[in-house]
Amino acid sequence: MIEAEKAARISEILQGAVDPHVHSGPSIAPRAVDHLELVKTYSKAGFAAVVTKDHDYSGVMCAQLIRNHHPELKTRIFSGIALNNVIGGFNPYAVEHTAAMDGRIVWLPTLAAENHLEWEKTSGWEHPASTHKIRPASPIPLFKDGKLRPEVLDVLDVIAKTGMALASGHIHVSETKIVFAEAKRRGVERLIFTHPEDIVGASFEDTKEIAKLGAYVEHSLGFFIEGSKFRNRSNDELRAFIDCVGFERTILCSDLGQMGTLLPLEGLRRGVATCLSLGYSDSEIHAMVATNAGAVIGLDD
Repeated sequence: MIEAEKAARISEILQGAVDPHVHSGPSIAPRAVDHLELVKTYSKAGFAAVVTKDHDYSGVMCAQLIRNHHPELKTRIFSGIALNNVIGGFNPYAVEHTAAMDGRIVWLPTLAAENHLEWEKTSGWEHPASTHKIRPASPIPLFKDGKLRPEVLDVLDVIAKTGMALASGHIHVSETKIVFAEAKRRGVERLIFTHPEDIVGASFEDTKEIAKLGAYVEHSLGFFIEGSKFRNRSNDELRAFIDCVGFERTILCSDLGQMGTLLPLEGLRRGVATCLSLGYSDSEIHAMVATNAGAVIGLDD
């Protein structure tokens, strides 16, 4: 009976949820669920929105097809673009195209970030989106002679003009501070600090500093929850990261959809259960899985 009550409570907290970082397919990397299957599942669960992410293409066309042909779905599906090799790195044309098709997030380089490629050398495992179907990623630099490259500034101006959110991707935290500060100077209003707990080398002090720039801090539940093959952090570490900036600046996303691990909805349900066990209130958790992400992707605009 207690478990049934807890399950119902979790379902209620997730009403109106927004998952702004999920890896559904089609993709060159193996995926456990495709975009349509994902949005059908989230719709049944009462989610307000989802933003699909692929490391190699902008999913805005798929999202538009689903919105057009499945008006019965409660969950609004969006996508964005990751600035990796396949789309040409810092390609303002690709970013403008994504915005024109109602894209919501631009991720700075992930698999092609210089920091990611250095991290992979010592991480002891291959990123699940890495593939041998195309040539290995080549680094996409942010700086030249100590200054942000002109094409980076061009992309920041596009993001500012179109109102999309800028997410830090897999660049190093030291780079994120510089890019986010410049983005703010150029009028970018929506900032997301991507999983400080993994790859990007962030400390709690770094995380606080970036939040003070106005960024939301996004945590990937796949790194924290029991049953995830990516788990490398404890419940106490999740609490420490949340308390570092407060629930008001925290987003909890699934970052799931890969083969051989929890499906995104189950990941979020377990994340909510973990937060309940850590003593957070229903309203605080709802902010972290719904309200904050909705705000940063402009859901109500």
